[in-house]
Amino acid sequence: MQWYIDVLKKYAVFDGRARRKEYWMFVLFNVIASIILSILDRILGLDFGSGSTSSSGWLSTIYSLAVLLPTIGVAIRRMHDTGRSGWWILINLIPCIGWIWFIVLAAQEGNAGDNAYGPDPKAAERFGGPGQAGPAEPGYPTV
Repeated sequence: MQWYIDVLKKYAVFDGRARRKEYWMFVLFNVIASIILSILDRILGLDFGSGSTSSSGWLSTIYSLAVLLPTIGVAIRRMHDTGRSGWWILINLIPCIGWIWFIVLAAQEGNAGDNAYGPDPKAAERFGGPGQAGPAEPGYPTV
């Protein structure tokens, strides 16, 4: 839940980097919240239309609009962590394969060390930074 709140605190921050854990935990909690709100919409009768094909309602629509900027922001920061421009999120607009390609890009490990978009958000874990409880992540040199 901490990762979700941290992304919401950076409401419209599009610079910097977001590690995989931050991005995917936000996506997970976002999906859970959307499902719960869709169920509440249906129970409370706030869904759009009377047919069973209606998948959204007032609560889920308001929630989706509220988290639109944080979702775009964390996706851009995730692309920055892999060394790509934030414009790569537009790959989602390619029909059929765009979202699959984006998932592959978002699932890749970020660049170790600083890159053009900012410092490594995982540096403390990778290099055994100050205040870290355990040893550095295996496979990375300790300084």
